[in-house]
Amino acid sequence: MKYILFVLAGACSYGLLATFVKKAYESGFHVGDVVGSQSLFGVVMLWILVFVTKRTSRQSAALQTVKVTKSQALILMAVGTTIGLTGIFYYTALQYISASFATILLFQFTWLGILLEAIVERKLPGKSIIISLIILFIGIILASGYLGGSKEAVSWLGITLGLLSAVTYTLFIWFSGKTVKQISPITRSAITLSGSFVLIMLLFPPRFLINGALHEALLPWALLLALFGIVIPPLFYAIGVPRIGGGLATILSAAELPMAVIMSYLVLNEAVNWLQWLGVGITMFGIALPDIMKRWNSRSPNVDAL
Repeated sequence: MKYILFVLAGACSYGLLATFVKKAYESGFHVGDVVGSQSLFGVVMLWILVFVTKRTSRQSAALQTVKVTKSQALILMAVGTTIGLTGIFYYTALQYISASFATILLFQFTWLGILLEAIVERKLPGKSIIISLIILFIGIILASGYLGGSKEAVSWLGITLGLLSAVTYTLFIWFSGKTVKQISPITRSAITLSGSFVLIMLLFPPRFLINGALHEALLPWALLLALFGIVIPPLFYAIGVPRIGGGLATILSAAELPMAVIMSYLVLNEAVNWLQWLGVGITMFGIALPDIMKRWNSRSPNVDAL
């Protein structure tokens, strides 16, 4: 049970990010300040964890650390650029669309990952996947809020950026699952996020370090975003996912979506009508459907595989 709670806590941590970003924007900061400061403090926290865990492992002699080569480090840093782009696209989208809608757009990485796998492995998706895609499409339309009489103009730039964040996050998951898997999760995360940090610093030079932004009001949001967006989720997922399995972890990860919607409703006072709540529920069902069908078919050998 505790490992399920670890994964749930990691997913809910991700769900808090959109609200923190929106509040930072309300304080007058722009996307470069937000994503740059988050990346900086997140990488610092991760490397501190790496050194602490290495020291404790040496003292206990319970863990043999695998030495990372330069080529492995470069590969992981290259993979990290995809998660860096995800943050840039996602946080920029939040300037144009609501936090709940941006989160739903990011969540399209679930079916995009399935599509990427089908293309790379040249394997057509089954009926359950196709049904899931249809359900997700219905869910995103309802959750967007534009069918509920919202007078807010549709920001196609925000939608495009939100979908781009889903694409880059899909690439991150795909590549991170296939590269340098023998290294400890914390070290992998630290090296990978270092690549993300380098990219972000090149695109958004860290002016917040010299223009006084950290002393104004940016520091609390930077620390919160670093803790709940970079440190806690990878660490909790590394603890919980190996124990409960990837399928259940994927379903539990859907907790990010209602958390983001609830936070946007309670903290940001974003209007969420019943159609949007219905859309959130439908989207979560569409995310979980492929794994549900897979489990059901594995327990029913006489039923034709979908």
